[in-house]
Amino acid sequence: MHPDLGMGFEVVGSTLLDGHADHDRVPLFEVGGRRFAAIAIEDLLADRLGQFASGAAPEMLRQARTLFALSQDLDVRYMERRIREETADEYGVADLKD
Repeated sequence: MHPDLGMGFEVVGSTLLDGHADHDRVPLFEVGGRRFAAIAIEDLLADRLGQFASGAAPEMLRQARTLFALSQDLDVRYMERRIREETADEYGVADLKD
């Protein structure tokens, strides 16, 4: 964790979400003169629902719903497609709403 920012970063692989994420949607951030890339919130939400749908991480539904509630200006069409891909068409955007 960066001591001045109170943030931690994790590198989980060299292929962004197994190649399913749209690289044009990857936001870049500059912090302390260093550039960082992060996955789009739509992809993050789809990933969380995919983990929930697998049955291995039941807590991910609550996390996804919280992130969704805090997010603004989402590309709902893209997010719907990504959630459907990650959950074998079992879940969609409607499942993010409490």
